[in-house]
Amino acid sequence: MLDAATNYLAVIKVVGIGGGGTNAVNRMINSGLQGVEFIAVNTDAQALQMCDADQKIHIGEKITRGLGAGADPKIGMEAAEENKSEIEEALRGADMVFVTAGKGGGTGTGAAPVVAKIARDSGAL
Repeated sequence: MLDAATNYLAVIKVVGIGGGGTNAVNRMINSGLQGVEFIAVNTDAQALQMCDADQKIHIGEKITRGLGAGADPKIGMEAAEENKSEIEEALRGADMVFVTAGKGGGTGTGAAPVVAKIARDSGAL
């Protein structure tokens, strides 16, 4: 029984939200961090394409038309709510979720609490 427990690897997902969060994810990827699934979430479609994460979620396309949240956290929050089901799917199966975001713009500031709540509600630490 102990052998089965020691062979279990936790499923860890790092979610970078907004410009600051996706920059942090890129830095982690470029430093060679292994054993983690990286997810990028952004309202800015062009910036999202520049992220090296395997999984990218463009949020708030209807609200922002892919142009970002304009430093408005309310738009960031609404954008995350608009794509809540995609975020839930991306976080499914995670044992631990780390959320990284800058707190100076609209997407990271507004969407990070929404993503953190989704992670918590899914049972992830």
